[in-house]
Amino acid sequence: MIPEILYEDAQLYVVYKPVGMESQSGRSFAMDLCSYLKNRQAAEGMKQPFVGVVHRLDRNVAGVMVYAKTRQAAAELSRQVAQGTVEKYYQALLCHPVEPEEGTLVHTLLQDKQKNVSKVVPLGTVGAKEAKLTYRTVKAQTLTGLYRQLPPAVRKQAEDGRLTGVEIHLLTGRHHQIRVQFSASGSPLWGDGKYNPAFIGKRTPCVALCAFHLIFTHPTTGQQMDFRI
Repeated sequence: MIPEILYEDAQLYVVYKPVGMESQSGRSFAMDLCSYLKNRQAAEGMKQPFVGVVHRLDRNVAGVMVYAKTRQAAAELSRQVAQGTVEKYYQALLCHPVEPEEGTLVHTLLQDKQKNVSKVVPLGTVGAKEAKLTYRTVKAQTLTGLYRQLPPAVRKQAEDGRLTGVEIHLLTGRHHQIRVQFSASGSPLWGDGKYNPAFIGKRTPCVALCAFHLIFTHPTTGQQMDFRI
């Protein structure tokens, strides 16, 4: 469970977060990715390590993340995330086919912070927010980023057609958005113990979801930064 640094300069890190590691310090004593990067800075001689968290991935989801190395970079990257100009693409395996094979999902989601879940609620519900994504069905063999984290038995299920592969463009960044929206649409994710009835109460190695492609603007140079696994 070792992160892979895909890119680094004076302003930021781009890192592959493995399954099982928190994006930032959580309730457990296990090493999180933010602390891992701070320890790396300290080992390199930095007297006051700084790592700015600008977005997150669930512990049991792997993928590409960007972290800031300066407060100015953190502010600019956070602004891009808030304005929706950071492009996030995911790969997932669904337990049931989704119809149509390509489309848009729009729901109204309400987060329950105490239970750490979100649910679909009627439009106009106090505190709820719109969640929107687009998706397209793809052959399982093309999900190379996702396959990095999956057990061989799950890959076999996908290749045999028992699971449905999708690529997803996230248009909003709501809590557990992808997992909730596909579950609400009748096509829950493999391994999802919160939103897939087939896995609730069971332990699985991961949720079959991966943030495989990230595009953002460099906070100081203005260059488009494009990373995929």
